[in-house]
Amino acid sequence: MSNSTLIKSVVIVLAMSLSVGLALAADSKTSSSKLSSSDSAFIKEAAQGGMMEVELGKAAQDKASNEKVKDFGKRMEQDHSKANDELKKIASDKGVQLSSDLDKKHKSTVDKLTKLSGAEFDRQYMRDMVSDHKEDIKKFQNEADKGKDADVKKFASQTLPTLKEHLQLAESTADTVKSSGKSTKSTTK
Repeated sequence: MSNSTLIKSVVIVLAMSLSVGLALAADSKTSSSKLSSSDSAFIKEAAQGGMMEVELGKAAQDKASNEKVKDFGKRMEQDHSKANDELKKIASDKGVQLSSDLDKKHKSTVDKLTKLSGAEFDRQYMRDMVSDHKEDIKKFQNEADKGKDADVKKFASQTLPTLKEHLQLAESTADTVKSSGKSTKSTTK
């Protein structure tokens, strides 16, 4: 009888240990990944894009020849730095690891543009800013509409008006750069 009681006790202890272990394992999974894969991917992509905007904004202030392009670059550095800080807090709260370095795609864009200077930089930078902000607006709108996490959706929604303003500013600055390039070309011929 005592062997039977001992076996039952061991089985109960093992069952309890197993269930506690499984509960702890499940808890650690949920705490490290609090977001859907699409929300997590959005945060990572937005962070990369934001870091690129800051880097290019700094480059514009240094390499641009047109004052409007320099001013645009300063605005990008300021606005995207602020958004990046907000995004870092959300990522930290949600357990999303953000890289402090640019990925290949974004680094390639920075490298390409920082090799340019003057009017050539102005034209290419503004062309890239127009297309980049159009793409960003689509991604942020999609997240605002279809995101699963309320905080991430709120960030996307609150950032959209600024991105739309950036696009308008990028388009008008690009037009200024194009027209100043045409008038310069016509006077040199």
